[in-house]
Amino acid sequence: MSIHLSRFMVNMAPMFKKIADQAGGRLDTWLTEAVPEHSRSRWQSLIKEGRVSVNGAPCKANQKIHAGDCVEWSIPDAAPAGPQAENISLNILYEDRHIIVINKPAGLVVHPAVGNETGTLVNALLHHCKDLTGIGGEKRPGIVHRLDKDTSGVMVAAKNEAAMMELSRQFKEHGTEKEYLTIVRGVPCGKRGVVETTIGRHPIHRKKMAANVRNGRPAVSHYEVVEAFGEAALVRVKIETGRTHQIRVHMAHIKNPVIGDTVYGCRRASSAHAGRQMLHAAKLSLNHPKSGKRLTFEAPLPDDMEALLTQLRADLKKT
Repeated sequence: MSIHLSRFMVNMAPMFKKIADQAGGRLDTWLTEAVPEHSRSRWQSLIKEGRVSVNGAPCKANQKIHAGDCVEWSIPDAAPAGPQAENISLNILYEDRHIIVINKPAGLVVHPAVGNETGTLVNALLHHCKDLTGIGGEKRPGIVHRLDKDTSGVMVAAKNEAAMMELSRQFKEHGTEKEYLTIVRGVPCGKRGVVETTIGRHPIHRKKMAANVRNGRPAVSHYEVVEAFGEAALVRVKIETGRTHQIRVHMAHIKNPVIGDTVYGCRRASSAHAGRQMLHAAKLSLNHPKSGKRLTFEAPLPDDMEALLTQLRADLKKT
């Protein structure tokens, strides 16, 4: 599709125009192909807001485009995001104009929600990233994946809408590689194994997830025992899917719950205990959303996990 845009000013707002050189199906789809730096959902919002017209008339997202149609649109300046910028220290592993990669500490919530309106990763990114462009029409970082509050490790965020769309595609289509380290109760059966179940909302406890529930979604985790201590083990887990609480649910499913996990863990007495779940996103590989270059980011084990391993090794020597 050839693209020729003319730009002019109407009411001090930047306007754009394109003449369709051929029929192009739905308007929102046609616009997404013509101007791919904005997502289809973004175009649908702009159409709903009355910022797009066809032949000078109001339009709908699903109306058909015909050869010769004149499509005009305006892109408003990005509005301030709801969350406020906060000066929160970040451990940055990599940053450029398109993405930022951090080593998230345990205890840091990713985005604001009821009960956690401030002090989140999003608040920190808004303060740090001075050159954010509009994502979905707001000045905010693009959160494309999440780690639980008490899970530490590598996270990537997009700094513009084009990067957001490409990273979202990679996560959705399993184009990323995610590797975690966790300390679990007991020692999993065999040196290596695969846990393959569905994961969905718990039928009774709605704040929990569960394996093999009705209407659950497929989830696959590959584990490898790195170091065994009898009552506990350091385990490397690579996940093919990214279901909510996937590793915590899967390790509990095979009777080796993550130490410190108060939701899916067990209550039996043990010398191995922790103040939070011993789960760390150790490695993340992805293609750079602009250059396409394959990048791998790693974060070392945090101090609390290293301390627990030191204790477990010392206890093993005593036996």
